[in-house]
Amino acid sequence: MSQAVWTAVANQNTPHELVTALTTALARDWQDGQDRFLDRPRARLDGIAPLVDAGWTVGPVRRGVLRVTAPDGQAGADIDVVHPLAEAAITLWAGPEGWGTRAEITFSDQSPTHLIAATATAFTDPAPVPRWRSALDPRLIRHATLTSVEPPKKPTPTPRDIRPRIASRPARPVGSVPRWSTTTPSAPLPARPAARR
Repeated sequence: MSQAVWTAVANQNTPHELVTALTTALARDWQDGQDRFLDRPRARLDGIAPLVDAGWTVGPVRRGVLRVTAPDGQAGADIDVVHPLAEAAITLWAGPEGWGTRAEITFSDQSPTHLIAATATAFTDPAPVPRWRSALDPRLIRHATLTSVEPPKKPTPTPRDIRPRIASRPARPVGSVPRWSTTTPSAPLPARPAARR
């Protein structure tokens, strides 16, 4: 077994939308029969271009790390600009610091730039995402705008919806189908016996 060319590691707090952005881009490369997922990376800053394009702030280099921060300060990217083969060359993060609150996806130095960019793009998506209030850490609730969502009502079935249900019912044997007649009985019906007291 050969050693990994690159790694991407998501922690336990990383929401599925961010992981899906990475894995979708990776699956597309695989499906197309291309080896783009093995491409040598371009400059590290190219991977976080979607963040800069979205108006995130590029800060000064501190202790060998360049930090790019979202306008609200609740998400960012840390880029190691000193170590050439860093295991954590780029870390995309969101949420307040802490084990239970901060989501992180860390890319090693040889990670393909387009996969980092696909993941970074998901960080800038303003579309609302579904969350269970009870599953959110209280420190995250303060930073979120929560809107209750009503579950969709079941639509009224149409005849097309009902037809497959009727067709799937077992057929009754011919002898058991109730019959009726238009003839009148020739003899009067017997009288009912009187009730006993």
